[in-house]
Amino acid sequence: MLLLSCKTENKEVKPTVESVRQNLPPLPKSIILFGEKLSLEDEDIRERLDREIMANAYFHSQTILNMKRAARYFPVIEPILKEQNLPNDFKYLPIIESNLANVTSPAGAKGYWQFMTETGREYKLIIDDEVDERYNLSKATLAACNYLKNAKDSVGTWMLATAAYNRGIGGLKSDMKWQEATHYFDMDMNGETARYLLRFIAIKLIMENPEKYGFDMKKIELYKPFQTETVSVSMPIENLALWAKEKGINYKILVKLNPWILGNKLTKNLGSFTLLLPAKNVNLKPYAAYN
Repeated sequence: MLLLSCKTENKEVKPTVESVRQNLPPLPKSIILFGEKLSLEDEDIRERLDREIMANAYFHSQTILNMKRAARYFPVIEPILKEQNLPNDFKYLPIIESNLANVTSPAGAKGYWQFMTETGREYKLIIDDEVDERYNLSKATLAACNYLKNAKDSVGTWMLATAAYNRGIGGLKSDMKWQEATHYFDMDMNGETARYLLRFIAIKLIMENPEKYGFDMKKIELYKPFQTETVSVSMPIENLALWAKEKGINYKILVKLNPWILGNKLTKNLGSFTLLLPAKNVNLKPYAAYN
């Protein structure tokens, strides 16, 4: 701990700035990643991983927010990964992609899993002027699972499939071919892809051992999963705001639970959608109901 003080006219001024040093644990010599043991003893790997751990462990606001969001969204993601026979570690991928938020990248990728429009449609996500299922966590997670399985079939390992999620399957295969390489850590890649798996490992280490990295989980208020019930949409809804009001909520709550809705109607692809509504006796209701 450093206390900054100074003297002025022989009178000491009390410290006004305090800097707290966060001690990070030593890097492990190996890690279990995607169910397999990965050695971390290579000096180049250790230095690159050290960079990613520091970048995330010291970025307190975002890392704490990711932990809060993970408590809400991992219970949605994990069962889908299990059902699709993917390693549970892949739940960390949308943290790298979007910080577990429905964001839009400068390139136009959208949602928790950051699908481009063409790729999203290729993996059976509905994207039109009424809805964008890249914002549907359950359906986008399933699409990501299918992409990763195709990538693994094409490039050989889950680690390389992870790199392909960033680089693209074709781009990664091209890199592997001209470099005659078959392992992620034997390849020279563009800066973003070169950091990608190391960032993944750093996030995994921090989130599986938060206290070791200086995060007091007893003091972090985690977000609870939404308690919901479902309604299938089989008939056109011309006015979703009015429909929501008839259900005892409002449009704001409807799109909070169903962020894939883009406008005020659902008239296309009927039978494909299930709307989430707040479960009964849940504190997710119009503000006036609290007064």
